[in-house]
Amino acid sequence: MNFLFPTFLIGLAAIAIPIIIHLFNFRRYKKVYFTNVRFLKELKQESDSKSRLKEYLILAMRILAIAFLVLAFAQPFIPGKAKVQQGQKVISVYVDNSFSMESTNKQGTLLENAKTAATEIVNSFNAGDKFQLLTNDFEGRHQRFLSKEEFIEQLDEVKISSATKNIHDVLKRQQDFLQNSGSANKRIFLLSDFQKNQSLIRKSELDTGIVVSLIPLVSSEVNNVYIDSIWFETPVQQFGTQQIIHALIVNKSTKDIENGSLKLLINDRQVAMSSFNVGAEAKKDVSIIFTVREKGINKGLLKIEDYPVTYDDAFFFSFNAQTVIRSLVINGKESRTSGNFRSLMQNDSLFVYAENPETAIDYGLFPKLNMIVLNELSTLSSGLGSELQKFVNGGGSLVIFPARKSDLLSYNEAFRNLQLPAITGLDTSSMRTQAINFDQGLYEGVFEKADQRMDLPKVKEHYSFAQATRSNARAILSLQNGNPLLAQYSLGSGKIYLFASPSDELSSNFIRHALFVPTLIRISVLSLRPEAIYYKASANEAVELPNQGGLSERPLHIVNTAKTVDVIPEHRLVNNTLTMFTQNQITEAGHYNVMDLETVLKGLAFNYDRKESDMNFYNREELQKMIDETGLRNVTLIEPGGKNLTDALQEVNDGKKLWKLCLILALVCLAAEILIIRLVK
Repeated sequence: MNFLFPTFLIGLAAIAIPIIIHLFNFRRYKKVYFTNVRFLKELKQESDSKSRLKEYLILAMRILAIAFLVLAFAQPFIPGKAKVQQGQKVISVYVDNSFSMESTNKQGTLLENAKTAATEIVNSFNAGDKFQLLTNDFEGRHQRFLSKEEFIEQLDEVKISSATKNIHDVLKRQQDFLQNSGSANKRIFLLSDFQKNQSLIRKSELDTGIVVSLIPLVSSEVNNVYIDSIWFETPVQQFGTQQIIHALIVNKSTKDIENGSLKLLINDRQVAMSSFNVGAEAKKDVSIIFTVREKGINKGLLKIEDYPVTYDDAFFFSFNAQTVIRSLVINGKESRTSGNFRSLMQNDSLFVYAENPETAIDYGLFPKLNMIVLNELSTLSSGLGSELQKFVNGGGSLVIFPARKSDLLSYNEAFRNLQLPAITGLDTSSMRTQAINFDQGLYEGVFEKADQRMDLPKVKEHYSFAQATRSNARAILSLQNGNPLLAQYSLGSGKIYLFASPSDELSSNFIRHALFVPTLIRISVLSLRPEAIYYKASANEAVELPNQGGLSERPLHIVNTAKTVDVIPEHRLVNNTLTMFTQNQITEAGHYNVMDLETVLKGLAFNYDRKESDMNFYNREELQKMIDETGLRNVTLIEPGGKNLTDALQEVNDGKKLWKLCLILALVCLAAEILIIRLVK
């Protein structure tokens, strides 16, 4: 305990006055004569004892009254955590404006509570002090000091935002800003609901020279049901096909949800609906089946109904129903199976099919392709091997059927660059395919059930490969001798499918077998790069676009469907893939288009981050426990609901003042003295 005016403690010497009065009591006694005092001896002894007790109590009350009165003038106080020094103060105030601050209590929304508290904070400081306002948006205009009037003016403009920030990120930004102020008096205030899904203060990152005050804002009990994420069951959504879309429904409440409804809208028209039940504090995967009725870009929306938190009840997504697989078949000089590949791909709307002879390969097509098939090339030139290596590294899929009369030296040279095992020779033994590796995933969804007893292809001759000590091979079809008929290899972002037998019918019956079509179709489908059907708002998302030539030289625009938002994203050309970066510019959920001049290149959907949907918050006891256990000595907890916030701030700044308590105790002692004199006989 300290004293604001310690010199007043000299007044404690006045305690001697009642003591002196007690010791030198000059009261005169009146003599009363009795005829016989023999009966008064016992009464006299009892009266003397009670009189001394009364005088001692009166003396104690007078001493205490003087002592408390002197202490009141000396103004004792318990020092606060803020070590206030002379000079200007700099104060940074963080106001959480995330979606969870839309919750309400008796005083209104939590955001309004926070703005009221922030106003009280700045009013508790002097007019010459400087202030910083910080929100989740991390706006540039908030990176400067403000006067009281400017602070309150900007505070009035703060609105709910889709941006979310962790408390330790906010604190680091505040500390970095205050370090450049040059002031010795630095204060930080954090006004938030302190959700449990975000990380809090880290002691290692805390500047012990700055007092940090946490002000938790508490809402009434809020229950929330929301759509957490969605996904398609198949990677390709073609026009006229039936699709299954899944939605993960999360129930963050204490009540079970029965007969909830999930609606699906495609291009602003409701096409399907599904009901669901989900238990308290549980999740449920809900699926909806629909048919793709429109070609091109389709804009989808999944909706549920929930109250009072509604921002996460809608989930936007987008897909292209004109997705095509760009494939190229390069035929060898003596290949007799080119017609099989042509009949499979040329008449299917899923494919954009091209064919080259090995003597006239168009390398300019490679960057635009998803899949290349080498059909019995007699030789693999170094130039072709180099281009294939770049193609696969960039994410393409390569299928190799070796020729019966292959130039093994050129093949092995190209295989070395493609990280494939070397060909050791041709095995002319006839044998069956013994097994399919269903775990590999190529034949997922092709068969109703896995059955190794089915009729599998036969080979009359096949190539043998060297056994590498460190191989990334995954056998898909295995022969009776244990060698792979078809193996998958990974290289960079792409895949290579290597057949051990030529496609020629003199070598195997695979080209005529029922397994040929699903194998090539599945390889083709898996060659497509999975495209995101939605992105996150208020984040730096990377969006890939096919390079169609000239795009990297023109500014692209991301425009919402209402044409009220138009941003120019950063974009870069890497490995023939054009990538855009949104750089947190998209802040509203909804549907958008990527525009090149007047051409729509791609449809995009953005959704708000679901971190704010988890309505679990730290209470006062948990925050205080965190402060104590972590040893955050310069962190204090202020609860605005417990008492007047201005008084609480004054207590943190100047300490707990006790002069009022001393004055009250002095008056109590004087009142007690009067009562003792009057009531005690």
